[in-house]
Parts: sequence; structure tokens; C-alpha cells
Amino acid sequence: MVDHRKTVVSLLGVVVFMGAMAWAAVPLYDLFCRVTGFGGTTQVAEAESDIIKDQTIKVRFDASTARDMPWEFRPMQREIEVRLGETALVFYEAYNPTDQPVAGTASFNVLPYTTGGYFAKIACFCFTEQVLQPGERVEMPVTFFVDPAILEDAEAYDTQEITLSYTFHVMDITEDLAALSGTTE
Repeated sequence: MVDHRKTVVSLLGVVVFMGAMAWAAVPLYDLFCRVTGFGGTTQVAEAESDIIKDQTIKVRFDASTARDMPWEFRPMQREIEVRLGETALVFYEAYNPTDQPVAGTASFNVLPYTTGGYFAKIACFCFTEQVLQPGERVEMPVTFFVDPAILEDAEAYDTQEITLSYTFHVMDITEDLAALSGTTE
């Protein structure tokens, strides 16, 4: 006689395992990208680099907005040249031309992708949600360095130029504003 309970339990185990793997895939992939710099994901540094090399690299800056983002967004300088390990400070500018507060968050990456693991941000507007009031214009800083360890990477050591790109996306702040004003919908 065939034990159907064993088959059902085994199948349920497979379903639960596959569901858990599907649920864990996004956070695990995100962790993988942050650790390795895969896909141009930049690194986060707690402090400046201890080592500064004489070799320089050109860093270009790019800015865009998602289709539904009404802001004007641009880098305040198009490019700079920095020594490997040297801390740099650059600014992006955002302007909300609407008559409503607009919240946004920035996604980012660097090109070429092989340099993501060596591009370290110390401070960045992209770490938090930004809210601009109607007509508000702000300068948003990014503090970073390019890790000199890039020279030891066979795929990235001869990189002459890195492009840091940001795209701002709209965040829904209706609930946040209601909470601040003490009203509910």
C-alpha cells in the first residue's frame, strides 16, 4: 500500500522551500550586489581611504528622473579628476517646479560595472528619501572615493573613467503628510 501522507508532506515541503527561496531571492541578490559591486552597485564607506595614489581617474556625473518624477535634476559639475583613494565632494541640484511637495528617492549605479566594488560613498543624498516643497531648489552632496584596490583587479585596473548615475523616482508621501498634519484619509 502506498503511503500518500509521505508524498503529500514531501510535496508540501518542496512548495514551502520554493516559496522561501522566492521570498529570499531579492534581499539575497541585493546583498550580493552590495558586497561585490555587481551590476555597478557602489559601496558604502564609514571613513575616508587611508591610501591615496598618484594615479588619477576621471569621474563623470549623470542625472535623470523617472517618467512620473516632476523634478528637474542635474549634476552641478559634469566631471572631475581625482586621485585613487582621494575623497571628493560633488553636488547635484534638484528643483521642484510644482505647487505640491514631492518626495523622491534616488537609485544609482556606476559604469563600467566592474568598478562598482571600488566606488565607495561616504555620504550621499541617495541614502535617504528627499522631500522638496513647492518651488524648492536644493544642492545635494555626494562624498566618495575610488578605492586604490581597483589597481589589483585584472578587469578594472586600466579603467580611465567612471560614470556615476542617479535616477530620481517619486515616493508617495500622502500618508507621511497626513501623519504630520494629524489627519487621516
